[in-house]
Amino acid sequence: MSEKRARPTRVRHIVLWLTVAAYMITYMDRVVISAAVPVIQQEFGFSLVTMGWILAAFRWGYALFQIPGGWLGDLIGPRRALALIVTWWSLFTSATALAWNAASMAVFRFLFGVGEAGAFPIATRSLSRWMLPTERGYAQGLTHAGSRLGAAFTPPIVVLLIAAYGWRTPFFVFGALGILWAVVWYLYYRDTPEEHRSVNAAEREMIHRALGGPRSRTSRAVPWGRILRHGNLWVLSSMYALYGYCLAVYLDWFPKYLNDHRGFDLKQMGFYASLPLLAGTLGDLVGGWSSDRLAERTGNLRLARRAVGAAGFLIAATGIALAALTPDPVSSVWYSCLGMFGLEVTVGVSWAIPLDVGGDWAGSVSAVMNTCGNIGGAISPALLAYLVRGYGWETPFLVAAGLSAVAAVLFTRIDATRSIFGSEVRR
Repeated sequence: MSEKRARPTRVRHIVLWLTVAAYMITYMDRVVISAAVPVIQQEFGFSLVTMGWILAAFRWGYALFQIPGGWLGDLIGPRRALALIVTWWSLFTSATALAWNAASMAVFRFLFGVGEAGAFPIATRSLSRWMLPTERGYAQGLTHAGSRLGAAFTPPIVVLLIAAYGWRTPFFVFGALGILWAVVWYLYYRDTPEEHRSVNAAEREMIHRALGGPRSRTSRAVPWGRILRHGNLWVLSSMYALYGYCLAVYLDWFPKYLNDHRGFDLKQMGFYASLPLLAGTLGDLVGGWSSDRLAERTGNLRLARRAVGAAGFLIAATGIALAALTPDPVSSVWYSCLGMFGLEVTVGVSWAIPLDVGGDWAGSVSAVMNTCGNIGGAISPALLAYLVRGYGWETPFLVAAGLSAVAAVLFTRIDATRSIFGSEVRR
């Protein structure tokens, strides 16, 4: 049997799973500090507001370097770019354990954010030449599910490591994991299917047929003018800013909320803090998959992206509001699970849209979206601390519920068929 008649290899699926692992590591490294917040505050005597600014330092570094990170991936290719930035952020994950005061910890967290900034845009770029259009929503849902799954597993692991070895040890452990991934990625991944020796002719032909022929890896100037003039992108980015704000509430402060406001001890906190993130993992899988299936069944990509995204935000608004208002601590956790499920239903859809509209410049397009998302996320930690100090713990969660409802409305205005670089081709 000739190679052309052979069954297609599945190298693109291995590429996808390596990307899932990278997403897991990004969120593991982020959540380490949130699980360690009570112990860090106890050792250094940081106030809630001081801790809020330390947490925000990561998010400002992450937000401000999204576009440079996406540009780096487009310029030198995702193979080299991801290996480089994962090594960078892993070193500063470990460096967090070496901080001696609030300023040094904030600087280390900012530099950690600078490294992680390119992760999602470059990873999106790394999939753009490998994944078939009918696999994009699922692929983005799966990668983001991996990130939330990593975040869900992290608090219990961090609590165990802190109990046994102190709060600094988890930062060294998770930093070493990132460096190991960078080595594996550089050895296995290639920027195009044509460069990968394990891809057979049948898989190459399948990818080329779906994407309109082989793509050159030659670097070209990013067409920022066309990208930034595209009104559709700014609706997408505004929606994602609201998402980023709401997500940061849970990623940065939920363990502290459970410990400080709901009365859970450290071990209980580690367990209950992981449950909404597990629910979010399921939401990532459901959102991306259901959007792809709806598009396939109806032939209407615009409807498929809008319907799933808007529904997810409405579920989030409901769950987050109920979690804030219920007097029962355990019920609050379960309502938070509903809220995170809905919030994460939107993610695979959101990240599929840059692939839908951005083509070869999906890394740069997604970098703009994620910049706005993380400006929202950067505002969230410090603002939450001030809201809690002034109005109590319920207020920031009610604000997040309201912003989720606004994001649902914005999602109904996003058109995934309006390509930035061409005419509408799919409806």
